[in-house]
Amino acid sequence: MAENHDVTVLNNLIRTTLDSYKGFTDAAEETGHQHSQFFSQMAQERSQVASQMQAQVEALGGEPEDSSSYSAAAHRGFMDLKQAVMGQSDQAVIEEVERGEDYIKEKYETALQDDELSPSTRQIIEQAYQSIRRGHDQASALKHQMEG
Repeated sequence: MAENHDVTVLNNLIRTTLDSYKGFTDAAEETGHQHSQFFSQMAQERSQVASQMQAQVEALGGEPEDSSSYSAAAHRGFMDLKQAVMGQSDQAVIEEVERGEDYIKEKYETALQDDELSPSTRQIIEQAYQSIRRGHDQASALKHQMEG
């Protein structure tokens, strides 16, 4: 039964990660913003993270999520990012990026507290979390750099 639980947890994280990927891709494509290379790098990392988790879902015999949810808080956060990119200051863009990063980091941290995960799935999520955390830390550093 743990495998079904693992698939559910992974698919939820995949959706959130694909939301993040789409938000960063849109931000990179729709602006000549000075941070567009950062947005592209983040999108690429999120795509890789999602692919790794999709492979785990397949290994567990499940059907991996392959589209973003674009619903609820994730959607609002990434749409706010898109609006910030299109019409606001660098600082506003970076603040929206960090807000989205706070959201995705929290989702991964919650998943890692799940005692029902199998060891192999926990390991995949921990590896993915390292990338998520790096992205979060980079966004946070950019925000603090702009404030200073």
